[in-house]
Amino acid sequence: MKKSTSPLLLAALLAASTALPSCVASKKFDDLKARHEATEQARESAERQAREAVAELKKANEELSALRLENKRLVNDSAQTGTILRRTQGLYRELSDTYDKLLKNNEKVLANKNADYQKVAQDLARREAELGDLANNLNKSRNEIDKLASDVKSREAKLAELEKALAEKDAAVNALKAKVSNALLSFKASDLQVKVKDGKVYVSLSEQLLFKSGSTKVDPKGQEALTKLAGVLKDQRDVNVVVEGHTDNVPILKGTAGMADNWDLSALRATEIARLLTVGGVQPERVTASGRSQYVPVAKNDSPQNKALNRRTEIILTPKLDELFQMLESNSTPAK
Repeated sequence: MKKSTSPLLLAALLAASTALPSCVASKKFDDLKARHEATEQARESAERQAREAVAELKKANEELSALRLENKRLVNDSAQTGTILRRTQGLYRELSDTYDKLLKNNEKVLANKNADYQKVAQDLARREAELGDLANNLNKSRNEIDKLASDVKSREAKLAELEKALAEKDAAVNALKAKVSNALLSFKASDLQVKVKDGKVYVSLSEQLLFKSGSTKVDPKGQEALTKLAGVLKDQRDVNVVVEGHTDNVPILKGTAGMADNWDLSALRATEIARLLTVGGVQPERVTASGRSQYVPVAKNDSPQNKALNRRTEIILTPKLDELFQMLESNSTPAK
């Protein structure tokens, strides 16, 4: 009777049709399937030969039984008995030899086919193990891809949020620059400049506008500018104010009261301007004064014009970025 294809082979064929990720693996599996089908055909042929041999043997046994009856009947016939008996015995030997040959040939064929089948079964088991490993690796890769896709989606959302916060910060900086510029429109560009740099608003005031040479007391015109600036900044509570004093490289006159060098001069000027801003309404805790002396020039100190450019006070307005920094820190934290 013909045997049906094993469940293991069907499972392997199904797994191969759905899980093999490449043409090479499919080709190897098709080859294995062809070999298995060839083995099944050979096995079926051997079984068919065995059935034929059994049928022939049955037929021979039936003939042998008939001959035995005939032999028993002819024993009593003296003349014919010997001849028939010898013929019958010869036929019996021939039938026995034929049966033995058929039996031995059938056993040999079955043994060879069984060995081939065992080899194919072992190869199939090995392929099934390989397919299982491939399926596990594929599932692992899919899980990793899903996790990466989720991480990318999360990072894209955070990036969009960060870009929105940066855009809002830039808009706030530009709005602040516009307010400061409008408040200080009456002053000459040579004395006062407002610009945006690195996300901050820089208000640069020349020494000519603020101080007499070597002095730390702000002139009336400079006080007017600072009062207008303070009027804008006092309502901008999310803006920090840094006042930086700058000088050229010309040393101060010896004996100047309370000052040893340009460090003192720049720091005292910055402190005086910071004080005037707080008098104008800016909260003191938002204001920082610092002296930079001659070490951060905007031009070479090689001409009177360039030295005049370096003698300046810069008021740096920085929006508070606590929320933005928290977002940056959150984005830089490695995902667990």
